[in-house]
Amino acid sequence: MQKQDSKLLYPELTEKIIGVYYDVYNEIGQGFLESVYSNCMQIALTQAGLVVQREVLIPVMFRNHDVGQFRADLLVEKLILLEFKAVQALDRCHVAQVLNYLRATELEVGLLLNFGASQPQLKRLVFENVSKKIRAHPRVSAVGGQG
Repeated sequence: MQKQDSKLLYPELTEKIIGVYYDVYNEIGQGFLESVYSNCMQIALTQAGLVVQREVLIPVMFRNHDVGQFRADLLVEKLILLEFKAVQALDRCHVAQVLNYLRATELEVGLLLNFGASQPQLKRLVFENVSKKIRAHPRVSAVGGQG
């Protein structure tokens, strides 16, 4: 039987970010606002030699109209989106938030990092670009008439 190779996207970068997350969590602990953790992570990731962008605006499109914007907490190396929480436990709505960020961009990997629990809590989420499809309005046919 042949062993299949895992196709993990950006494994070295993801591992480095997760290591920094554990360092920050252990150093500062729980009980602060998400903005404090975001500031700490930005400093620590930059000190680790990574390029970090803060509060990246992500447009939300609906039927070819810009209807709003998300603000992603951090973007690392223009490849991995980081979303921070300071809650007792991660919830499905937190996962959905990151997946929506990924759906709205060309980014494929997001890390959901929780600083509020009594122990580090994280989720690595992937939404590959080949799986992203723009949904057409269901009541309008391909030629623009009513369906």
